[in-house]
Amino acid sequence: MSMRQTFDDSAEPAFGPRHTPLIRAAMAEQGLDGFVVPHEDEHQNEYLPKANDRLAWATGFTGSAGAAVILKDKAAVFVDGRYAIQVRDQVDGEMFEVRDLVEGGVPAYLREAARPGWTIGYDPKLHSPDALARLSEAAAGAGAALKPVAANPLDLAWGQARPAQPKAPVVPHPLAYAGEDSTSKRARLGAELAGDGAAAAVITAPAAIAWLFNIRGGDVIRSPLPLGQTILKADGTATVFLDPDKVTPELPAWLGNEVALAAPEDLEPALAALGGQSVLVDPALTSAWYFEALERSGAKVIKAADPTTLPRACKNAVEIEGARWAHIRDGAALTRFLHWLGTEGQVTLPDELEAVAKLEAFREATGALKDISFDTIAGATANGAICHYRPTHRTNRRSEPGSLLLIDSGGQYLDGTTDVTRTVAMGEPSAEMRKRFTLVLKGHLALTRVRFPVGTTGPALDALARAPLWAAGLDYDHGTGHGVGSYLGVHEGPHRIAKVNNTVALRPGMIVSNEPGYYKEGAYGIRIENLQVVTEPAPIPGGERPMLGFEPLTLAPIDRRLVDVAIMTPEERGQLDAYHARVLAVIGPLVEAEVRAWMEEVCAPV
Repeated sequence: MSMRQTFDDSAEPAFGPRHTPLIRAAMAEQGLDGFVVPHEDEHQNEYLPKANDRLAWATGFTGSAGAAVILKDKAAVFVDGRYAIQVRDQVDGEMFEVRDLVEGGVPAYLREAARPGWTIGYDPKLHSPDALARLSEAAAGAGAALKPVAANPLDLAWGQARPAQPKAPVVPHPLAYAGEDSTSKRARLGAELAGDGAAAAVITAPAAIAWLFNIRGGDVIRSPLPLGQTILKADGTATVFLDPDKVTPELPAWLGNEVALAAPEDLEPALAALGGQSVLVDPALTSAWYFEALERSGAKVIKAADPTTLPRACKNAVEIEGARWAHIRDGAALTRFLHWLGTEGQVTLPDELEAVAKLEAFREATGALKDISFDTIAGATANGAICHYRPTHRTNRRSEPGSLLLIDSGGQYLDGTTDVTRTVAMGEPSAEMRKRFTLVLKGHLALTRVRFPVGTTGPALDALARAPLWAAGLDYDHGTGHGVGSYLGVHEGPHRIAKVNNTVALRPGMIVSNEPGYYKEGAYGIRIENLQVVTEPAPIPGGERPMLGFEPLTLAPIDRRLVDVAIMTPEERGQLDAYHARVLAVIGPLVEAEVRAWMEEVCAPV
């Protein structure tokens, strides 16, 4: 049964709703001169339930990363390079100044815009302690003070129009997909807590709770995640705090006698009961409110990484095999779509929404799709240059002869989560398109075939994907690779491949995307994305050290019409041919004869 969440954007305005006066009025009632609006919610989610998407309600910006500061006399919205074009389309520039989220960000704006004696409010349930420390220092630098609020003025302004909190049923995730039972996970992590001198850990990240107890839900859009909290004890016992309306009849027995269920209102007393004990909390994933509650109780807070993060990222053998099957199933659906796009679509020139509907129909036809893993990105012509663009009825474009169509999409299946991008030529591409596509492809292939020693981090590999573009004076403003969950979130840490520093080494079992791109504003976008899993260390003939590597999981044709073979090396041509031969061998038997015949043509050697 699909958990598909739908939306109607047919009446979407040119700019975000003008709610700023309502927010300022609520701020004034609390004596605030400003208020910080993060994108994250109480669970530090990237993708949010509608009830928690405060940044979108306040500004109109719907991206998955950002922030805003609303002062009594002006306001600003902050986005990173992925959303530089999108934010100008969604946010009223007369009401919000657009600023860079990464370079300076909110702290720099507070230093510049706040005035001496001002009080800047924040909701302690929405900010991590580390983020608050930076904001507090910035406000103090301007002579202002940062103040926590008991009632979020944005929520007060939203009032009865705010959607209800989600109450999706929480269900067991069978061992056939999880590969390790919750008792084993809790015992293993409990022993680690004891070794670190902690009596307990407070965990609030939905993906961590879903993984630890082998449960899934549907509170977070496009992700099978339940909103809740847990206190894990060093002896492996735990309490899970869930809205009783979400507890299904089979859940108590599934969790077992070592796990107690409690209501959300029981959480604060449970934190108070930890007084005098050492409690581990992740300052990057848990809001400041929890730290304050624990400190009031007299607990000793240990700031450390969520103990589930690394073991959740390193998939076990069952999860890896599930990912392989999920990608084969998903690859067949995607290949059927690419066949439609490469034949009928070349004549009809579909618009973005038509392409999205067609692709989702092919995935739905598998009979195994639980939901898409994120809102499908379909960028025709100039919209393809907006990295994380989602088509709406207002922005929808039709493909044109001689243009490119960028499709970034994925599915949620019980055995795995997929995320794949293909760029397709609609008609005859230009020489520039073919050259730049091939530069992206060369970087993608380099990051697929690389071998690297134990201890290597993602930033050490990032330049491999960018080097061909750099040599041509080109680049892209997003990371090259993010982790992906096992029927969890499509974005998962702690590892990543990007320019920014990351100290987490890549380890066997980690799934990571490989997605270099190029974007020509006002013209077209290019991205090629496969998911790949880190393989076990293995010797190289003549070498001295075993080396890790990558196994591609994604199986779908890459548009050979966009490949400029003349600028590819023999090694790269052989690598692309071998990949296409594998796609044909694995996916070919799963599709109809007409699609198989088309695959034989598009997967032929270059």
